[in-house]
Amino acid sequence: MLSAADLTALVLTLKLASLTTIILLLIGTPLAWWLARSPWRFKFILEALIALPLVLPPTVLGFYLLMALGSQGLFNPPLAFSFTGLLIGSVFYSLPFVVQPLQSSFKAIGNRPLEVAATLGASRLDSFITVVVPLARPGFITAAVLGFAHTLGEFGVVLMIGGNIPGETQVLSIAIYDHVEALEYSQAHWLSAGLLMLSFVLLLSVYALNRRFNVMQP
Repeated sequence: MLSAADLTALVLTLKLASLTTIILLLIGTPLAWWLARSPWRFKFILEALIALPLVLPPTVLGFYLLMALGSQGLFNPPLAFSFTGLLIGSVFYSLPFVVQPLQSSFKAIGNRPLEVAATLGASRLDSFITVVVPLARPGFITAAVLGFAHTLGEFGVVLMIGGNIPGETQVLSIAIYDHVEALEYSQAHWLSAGLLMLSFVLLLSVYALNRRFNVMQP
């Protein structure tokens, strides 16, 4: 039921979502830790900027990213209409879905575990790796799954900065749109149903793993 172009779009989408999630965890973890711990009174400005993709129309964000990544933008050669451009846009668009769960988890830990680790001679890095990361595991799971799932369903941003180049920037959401425009509802149904089931399984895994972790807590 799926063509070679559809399978290529599937592989490209999974690649984009995987790389975006990895980058977001690398960027989002220190950022969320700073937001959770910093006493800076104006950090709410940064929090608002991070949360902006939650309320901003994707085409607006995509337009400004197109200006930044296009021929008149910041990069030479331009990154618009390339996989690298899609990756940059996905990182910006999915950033709050990773930072906010991590920030909430870090806040919930409090100061006491870190104070105990410090009295035992642990450095800040040791405390973070051996104390914070295990305690914040539900937040990491939620952040990774939400970042991955949100990237899977991108449409407006990827269309604005990536266009619709088969094998290069054509992801599943755009492939579905193409099938609908061509009245190929059967192919659109198979792709849509696959994304629906994958998204459901991902969210189900988050709730199941977090429930298991909460049960294991004393």
